[in-house]
Amino acid sequence: MNRKDIGTQAEAAAARLLEGKGLRIVAKNFRCKMGEIDLIAEDGEALVFVEVRSRASSGFGRAAETIGPAKRRKIVKTAQFYLQSRGLGERAARFDVVAFDGGQAEHIPGAFSADSF
Repeated sequence: MNRKDIGTQAEAAAARLLEGKGLRIVAKNFRCKMGEIDLIAEDGEALVFVEVRSRASSGFGRAAETIGPAKRRKIVKTAQFYLQSRGLGERAARFDVVAFDGGQAEHIPGAFSADSF
């Protein structure tokens, strides 16, 4: 199985996990010139921008730890574009991570914020 297939499976599993927690998926693999967001979901009134990461094991660090400042900045800018392009600029937003380490899923609500960018 190649990286793309693993990523696609991880994103599908993340969507199921979030839906099981009551979130509603509104977009998958949103792309624009700013970057890409794996999943966009609604959690009540909040729009949730989700980064999905997967690693076969945590031997070289946990999957969630691979999201550095540059990637977070791209996600925030992409989310801002998404909100502005749809006239949702005033909507509450949150940045979550769903990480898979050796098949074990971890959902991290509010993993980072847009305030630092």
